[in-house]
Amino acid sequence: MRQIRTDLAMESFQGPEGGFPGVRVSHWEAMGVTLTEVIIETEAASRALGKAVGVYMTLECAAMRRRDLDARLAVANLLGEEIARMLGREGDAPVLVVGLGNRRITPDSLGPQTVDRTLVTRHMFEELPDFADERMRSVCAIAPGVLGVTGVETMEMVEAITARVRPRAILCVDSLAARAAGRIGTAIQLTDTGIQPGSGVGNHRRSLTREALGVPVIAIGMPTVIYAATLARDAMEALSPDTGEEALDHVEAELLEGEHGEMVVTPREIDDLIADAAGVIASAVNRALQPDLSEEEIAAMMN
Repeated sequence: MRQIRTDLAMESFQGPEGGFPGVRVSHWEAMGVTLTEVIIETEAASRALGKAVGVYMTLECAAMRRRDLDARLAVANLLGEEIARMLGREGDAPVLVVGLGNRRITPDSLGPQTVDRTLVTRHMFEELPDFADERMRSVCAIAPGVLGVTGVETMEMVEAITARVRPRAILCVDSLAARAAGRIGTAIQLTDTGIQPGSGVGNHRRSLTREALGVPVIAIGMPTVIYAATLARDAMEALSPDTGEEALDHVEAELLEGEHGEMVVTPREIDDLIADAAGVIASAVNRALQPDLSEEEIAAMMN
């Protein structure tokens, strides 16, 4: 089975709906948003798709790319519900939010920008308990940067913080790579399988998973880039519709082996897309982690 260069499980699935052994796929719509749930159940399916066993939920809304406020609100509401469902609400221990990526590189800055708008409260309960709002849950956050800037592996930082803080769960936010250019800025994936930092830009580091850290790790990501070789393959297919899959695969393989094989492409409006997506994801995270606060209170604190 040909591996597709994408971080989205829904794009990795090539078989007919419900027809691939070890994989269950469901689609539905709500509030103008298309939701796709892919559940990978077996190790054989995991190896075939190149994705870990677990649940992958993708929310798609083309209007997000057009900066439609109603669309962004709908996605934030639905994503918050799915995060809360996947996370559960048991336990008083804090939740750790980790914003992965390089703040200095726009397509890779989704994680740090999301952390900037996350409501952190752990310090209030620790240092100012008399002034802490009893309705709020304990949340802490970190944007660990990248190895080339800090000299420290992301996993080393997260391991150390996890050992000290003992969170009940970790939420990781990162930029992803898509197979279809149309999903850049319009799709958000949520999964309970953890994440491999830097995967979206081909810079693979140690994976952040429940097995490695000892607590549930939920990953949230939006595609911000697509591989140039994939775009070239799609362009050839559009120009020559009769070209067979084998020939297209050969062209893509040739490009990948060349000097530009790992080149990634991002839209020219990526600054706005990242800022909007960070706001949507942070809003969803805040709603999931602070369920006793109203939408108005959360929005006021974020601004």
